[in-house]
Amino acid sequence: METQHVAHRRTTASRTTAPRPMAGRLTRTACAMSAAVLLAGCSDVSHIGHSLFGKTTPIVTGYIGTVVADEPRAALVGRDVLVHGGNAADAAAAVGMALSVTLPSRASLGGGGACLVSRGSEAPQAFVFLPAAPPVAASASRQAAIPMTPRGLFTMQLRYGSVEFADLLGPSVRLARSGTTVSRVLAQDIAAVYTPLSADEAARTIFSRPDGSPLQNGDALVQPQLASFLERMTNLGVGDLYNGALGGIFVDGANRAGAGLTTASMRTAMPMQLAALQVEQDGYTASFLPPPADGGIGAAAAFHSGASAQGVVGTWRGEDRHGLSGDALLSAAQTLVNAGSSRSGALPALPASTSYVVTDNKGGAVACALTDNNLFGTGRIADGTGVLLAAAPGRYPAPLLSAAILQRRGSLVAALAASGQNDAADALAQAAHAAVSGTTVPHEGQGRVNASLCHGGTCQGDTDPRGGGLSVGSVNN
Repeated sequence: METQHVAHRRTTASRTTAPRPMAGRLTRTACAMSAAVLLAGCSDVSHIGHSLFGKTTPIVTGYIGTVVADEPRAALVGRDVLVHGGNAADAAAAVGMALSVTLPSRASLGGGGACLVSRGSEAPQAFVFLPAAPPVAASASRQAAIPMTPRGLFTMQLRYGSVEFADLLGPSVRLARSGTTVSRVLAQDIAAVYTPLSADEAARTIFSRPDGSPLQNGDALVQPQLASFLERMTNLGVGDLYNGALGGIFVDGANRAGAGLTTASMRTAMPMQLAALQVEQDGYTASFLPPPADGGIGAAAAFHSGASAQGVVGTWRGEDRHGLSGDALLSAAQTLVNAGSSRSGALPALPASTSYVVTDNKGGAVACALTDNNLFGTGRIADGTGVLLAAAPGRYPAPLLSAAILQRRGSLVAALAASGQNDAADALAQAAHAAVSGTTVPHEGQGRVNASLCHGGTCQGDTDPRGGGLSVGSVNN
């Protein structure tokens, strides 16, 4: 019965998680369940072993691709997926889920984001799964967003991945249960908001030392409730969070933390698969995230004409586009980018985000940006789940989620993604120019760029040396 239930959830999700038809693939439910059992007994990321994908697979040697992320342990999870035969979409999904454990301040399960994906010479596609707004609830003491990261990454990986999504969750379960090391970036985030964060008892339990002081770089971060939550998602499928009993458990726990969510709103919140914004320049095709991930608009305009990305986004957000959605919204954004004129709109201080990129040895690439709509979201944990709740849209200004994929004559040139609050989109545009001109990616200002730069079919990762990120991959010996 359990195996049948998993298959049903996967089929349901594949029909409902994107507005455009997506190519399916044969499920291997029995193998996925076997992999989940095997992985539950492993104790460390380095011991994922040949059973990662539900079957014995040879270790990939030679060039494997790259993984570049703001948090080192999550990057290593992605590299392990590539080493064991997964493609860029598989690794990107695993990295995103691992970040919910290792960097929940910016990428919790309760949040969302957007990804650009390319495969071979195909035009990149965007998957936009921003933290969704629930109906306003009078009972909410701190309105939370509908969690979109699991559904968004599942949808992306279903369309472009090569294995069962459940096979990719084992590392995240283990990192939550056995513990991970607090990275420099997470320690900085905890220190920045520790006083309000520690006001929530569940958050204080997770992010504090036994003496009540905040966790520091190098400390152990153990999250047993989150491990159990992820393990149930592994066994029963992502659909159970949105259409099944796990969703009811999550909503009840979130509402005890003042979130104001409903199971109905969980069911209807869907990711979008969209065409990318595109700029043709000097023989290169640069693809950027489309709206509603409007950091892509700013980055595309800055790359195309040198305009201020912040100014373009400020103008975009200030104009009335009520009723526009999908292709009409994309067309309006493309028109704005093509116009090439400088814009002078202003933006307030924007929330934190995180970014990562993955490339594989088959020419595939994924560039993602994730957010909780505020550092540590609402600052509250859904009771009994370990899931940090993202802030509802509208409570704070929307973050600038920025990612791009560059191609030339159908070949991958670069995958780039950026964070850095207000400077994210401008930093991405500067990095894209560097990739086209063959110069060093600049690391200046407040923007933080993760990049994979490609030539002759192989790529090299690049992360901002001022941060605590990690670039891994390239060659496995």
